[in-house]
Amino acid sequence: EIAHRGDKIGEMASGVRKRLQQFRQGRGVTDAQLLEQAAAEFEAKRKQNQASKAQAKQEAEQREKAAANQPDAPLAGNHRNGFIVLGMHRSGTSMVSGLLHESAGYNVGGPLIGSAFDNEKGFFERIDIVLQNDEFMSKQNIWWSANVINYNWEKAIQDKESGVVTFKNGKPGLKFLEDPNNAPWLQKDPRMCITLKTWLHLMKSEPAVLFTYRHPLEVTLSLHKREKDFPLEKGLRLWIVYNMRAIQNSRGLCVVKSSNDAILADPLNEIQRISDELTSSCGVPAPPYRISQEDVDKFIDPTLQHGKRQLEKEEKQVLETYNNGECKVYSYTSEEEEGSPAYEREHRLYHQAMKIYCDFQSGAAYKDDYEWPQLQ
Repeated sequence: EIAHRGDKIGEMASGVRKRLQQFRQGRGVTDAQLLEQAAAEFEAKRKQNQASKAQAKQEAEQREKAAANQPDAPLAGNHRNGFIVLGMHRSGTSMVSGLLHESAGYNVGGPLIGSAFDNEKGFFERIDIVLQNDEFMSKQNIWWSANVINYNWEKAIQDKESGVVTFKNGKPGLKFLEDPNNAPWLQKDPRMCITLKTWLHLMKSEPAVLFTYRHPLEVTLSLHKREKDFPLEKGLRLWIVYNMRAIQNSRGLCVVKSSNDAILADPLNEIQRISDELTSSCGVPAPPYRISQEDVDKFIDPTLQHGKRQLEKEEKQVLETYNNGECKVYSYTSEEEEGSPAYEREHRLYHQAMKIYCDFQSGAAYKDDYEWPQLQ
């Protein structure tokens, strides 16, 4: 059971504080504030969920029984207790996870990383799993924004078995994911794009996957604005690696696909479609509630969409087109000196990322034989 009492949260907080310092560096939030906020929010939500759990469970059971009695009800191939959200940082994973959790009622457990200036509605990420992913990667000299392409999931398992990786943080998170009483659960951490196969090896039951993506320039500009000394070249490279690994590592799983653009264009119907498909195609139990327009209006604030691109509205040159002209690659303003090696690297990565983006739109990038770029 993931409902830690105050003493358990306090014990976890003391071990977590040091690890979170770098994670929250430069965001104006101290570790103590972050942990206290996470613990308080988790305890409040635990009490609230406990009060309504019986009613929500009863409603879900009634809905499942009604669906089972329909002769044309879709049948899922395998039952899955929950799903993992995969998507690059700054790609709208917090938005879709927040709507699915707070509006539909998918279970995320806790304690969670609280909201911050760069994500006012919250991240919906379990602190323990985020820290465990950091440990898996750090033992291979990898950080969320550095060297991620070289992550070796089998090496991470070996490090855990040998004790190089303690798995102290991951233990409560894994217990939560494996408890059928927590279904339908949702797990979100962009690092899962990189570490997914490690977790699949550790989990006893197979999860479903929700994959979402966002325009590479939007993501890159958002990171460039948020982080210090974060060149566009670095952001574009990360966009390619995270999306590539998300697709490669989830191959063979039941995957529901969406995009940040599709969600923003019609959030009510797109979020409901995602929820329905997770149940009908992947066998994830239906959540307690259906999405309402009121839920969407409360959660999605247009002012929170950092760096929303204006490419179509501005006077930009069209450099390339894909998908019979429907997906356009526009020029953009680079901070690098034109003709310099850095400028050439950045533009090469931009064109590679945009081709992948357009191939996501057409569906080509989801095929098993898709040729991903060889990054230099």
